[in-house]
Order: sequence, then C-alpha cells, then structure tokens
Amino acid sequence: MSVTTTTHLNLRGEARAALEFYRSVFGGDLAVVTYKDAGAVQEESEADQVMWGQVLAANGFHVMAYDVPSRLPYGQGENAFFVSVRGETVEEVTGYWEGLIEGSTIVIPLGPAGWAAAYGMVRDRFGVTWVLDVVSGTNE
Repeated sequence: MSVTTTTHLNLRGEARAALEFYRSVFGGDLAVVTYKDAGAVQEESEADQVMWGQVLAANGFHVMAYDVPSRLPYGQGENAFFVSVRGETVEEVTGYWEGLIEGSTIVIPLGPAGWAAAYGMVRDRFGVTWVLDVVSGTNE
C-alpha cells in the first residue's frame, strides 16, 4: 500500500493561472479537468473553470487546485487549502477516514464518486479539511 498527501489549493476563477504559474516555477506536467469536462456544470459561466487540476514534477513537487464554485462561500485566504490523501484501495482510505472523523465534521461522506472508487471530505477537530480518495481506476 502507498499513500500520498498533497496540498490542494482552493481558489475562485484563478486555479488554472495559479497552476500554470507554479509549473513555470517548479517545472512538471500540468493536468486540468474543467467542470465541463467532468459533466458537472452548474453555472454556465463556470464551465471552463478548474474542477480538478494539478502540477506534478519529477523533482517531487506536487500541488493540486480547483475553482470554488460561486454557489459555495469563498473568501480569499480563508479555507485556502485542503490536505489531499490518496490511497490505493477503498479499505486503506476507509481506515484513514475512520481515524480522522473522531471529533470532526463530515463535509462529504466517504463513498463512491464518478471519478474515484471512494471520495470524502472531513474537517478535523483542529479545523483542517482533509480530502480522501482512492487512486482512479482501483476499486478495493
């Protein structure tokens, strides 16, 4: 089993620009999925915004980002990041989830998602928001 943690930045309409900037500084490959790409458009004006994006470099640099939809509250610098934990199996991620939820607020219950065998979000008792998911393409 293998688990990774990655800083996941929360922006409003600037995720692509931020990711491109970080790539220019640290190098690496940029990957972006828009709300339109994922079939998850709720506001037509946000269709081309980033639902999920990352820069991953051979030197170990890795950052993820997304554009917070306008229907959700957003204040620049407030709740500016998540810690993303990605595991290889649902069983592995469920174990981490069960450890984190004690005294926490569940934002999105852990369960299957269109892009992952399991996905969930929890704000722990220290106010840190964790996003847990399973590497795409694995089911157990």
